Amino acid sequence: MEQKARQLGQISEVEAGIGAEAAGLDALYGHLSAHDIVERSLGTLFSGAIAAVSSFGADSAVLLHLIAEVDRHLPVIFLDTGKHFEETLHYRDALAADFGLTDIRVIEPDPATLERIDPTGRLHETDVEACCAVRKVEPMARGVEPFQAWFTGRKRFQASTRAMLPVFEAVGSRIRINPLARWTTTDQADYMRAHRLRENPLVAYGYLSIGCFPCTQPVKPGEDARSGRWAGQAKTECGIHLSGLEKSLTDASL
Repeated sequence: MEQKARQLGQISEVEAGIGAEAAGLDALYGHLSAHDIVERSLGTLFSGAIAAVSSFGADSAVLLHLIAEVDRHLPVIFLDTGKHFEETLHYRDALAADFGLTDIRVIEPDPATLERIDPTGRLHETDVEACCAVRKVEPMARGVEPFQAWFTGRKRFQASTRAMLPVFEAVGSRIRINPLARWTTTDQADYMRAHRLRENPLVAYGYLSIGCFPCTQPVKPGEDARSGRWAGQAKTECGIHLSGLEKSLTDASL
């Protein structure tokens, strides 16, 4: 018991240190342009120990294009939940070819765990939290485990829950970087147009935030971009962007 308490204390100290580091990085570099944040993160801050996470969804092209301009060999982690739209999978392959990305790493749910927790593939109908935990959170935790930091394409405008999103933030013992946090919908559209970037075909049908097909629907006029995710439910995040991501690596229930 004493040893366990000491280990927990050490973990808390590490996480506190990472929290302070992330806050310091945000104060120093959070005001820079998205390109400069990517370049500095790849070049000096986390050289050789950083990846990107991409859903290849509605807004994914911008971040991947910025990354490819600096280092197209950066590992890009794609979480294949087994419930994606076919359009998303085709879009992933098309963007990788467009930008010359050489290291797309596809992470999948653990087959044995799926068989135990979701043998029929219909868990989302009765327990969306459990479905996200087994199909998204645990696999993503495995995906980012080898790295000190990773990029995401999250932005403050996407939802009220992201309104205070920092550029650099701590997630357990690692740092998550959101180079586009301060971008607006206009910034996004202007960049896509200026660089003639390919758009996920589902956007044309009103899908402004794209996840698994059973839990995603088109956004209604006037609603925020993520309102089509788990519509009608209190749920707003799948869990891979929440601070408890790393806990799933040791969660015996998964």
